[in-house]
Amino acid sequence: MIRLYFVDDQPLVLEGLRSLLRSESDIELVGQTRNGQSCLSFLLDHSTDVILMDSILPDISGSDLCATIKARYPGIMVLGLSSFKERKYVSSMMDSGASGYLLKNADKEELLQAIHLVHAGKTYLSSGAAQAIQPAEQPANGQRNPHLTKREKEILLLIAEGYTNPEIAEKLFISATTVDSHRKNLLAKLNARNSAMLVKCAIDNQLLV
Repeated sequence: MIRLYFVDDQPLVLEGLRSLLRSESDIELVGQTRNGQSCLSFLLDHSTDVILMDSILPDISGSDLCATIKARYPGIMVLGLSSFKERKYVSSMMDSGASGYLLKNADKEELLQAIHLVHAGKTYLSSGAAQAIQPAEQPANGQRNPHLTKREKEILLLIAEGYTNPEIAEKLFISATTVDSHRKNLLAKLNARNSAMLVKCAIDNQLLV
């Protein structure tokens, strides 16, 4: 059972989310709020698995709220939900530790897919969000792409596709320990703090093409 919490300042969005998901047998809607402070207050006495969070809230930015939640409750997965697909919004949420970014024009099938993927510890970017942070010509930081070995490139692609360490190990016929070692090397080479940032950096540096 996935315990899900909503944070969005628009009542119609909250009602729409409840209507879409209340009949899902493997999702429990544990609560909702329209601002960041109420969300943090809720988490003091309650638990949840996934928070579906707007990128803009009346009292705090979604990225700042996400960063605070991930610092206090690392096990909670945050899925950004927004009408904005510009680079600054997507990058800000992902850099703050979000596991994914979903646009509000998504249909129910995509919403469910995103929730299940981030709950499983994987990363999800809607196509619009992914395109927004992909540079047209060169890396956004202006630096040369880091050198990756053939094996690191294979593992990076599988990480971007949402596979876990054991799943990658099985696909490549290597040990999970070896995969973890490569993952740590990739995090260091791309200066990323987590898998979500790793995927974003890989897109920024055009390493997934």
